[in-house]
Amino acid sequence: MTSHSGPGDDQRPYTREELDVIGDHVAELKPWLSGERLLRRFLMIGFGLGLVAHVGGYVLRGFITSEPFQLFADLLYGFGLSMWTGIVVVVFVQVFPQSTRRDLERMIDAYEASKRDRA
Repeated sequence: MTSHSGPGDDQRPYTREELDVIGDHVAELKPWLSGERLLRRFLMIGFGLGLVAHVGGYVLRGFITSEPFQLFADLLYGFGLSMWTGIVVVVFVQVFPQSTRRDLERMIDAYEASKRDRA
């Protein structure tokens, strides 16, 4: 089977050449499966874009005096502020506890493995 689609997916099957390329890079692709790496990358990009939008909106608010452009500057400022502060909240509410839970699971697994080895 050359397809990796689930029930109800309307994805085209992979060609033999595509599967060969994936096979050549499977060792590089496997770390991305955990999701944490991908999540952190998107969070960093979002934080950076939010911070740039916040600062850009703040600077534009000081220079622009005409009404339609002032509205744009205010919207940009508000969007940037909400974006980067929202990402900070996500890091504290989701990423840190997830990482701590994973570390605890790894410690408990190591302890149980050492206990089995002794027995």
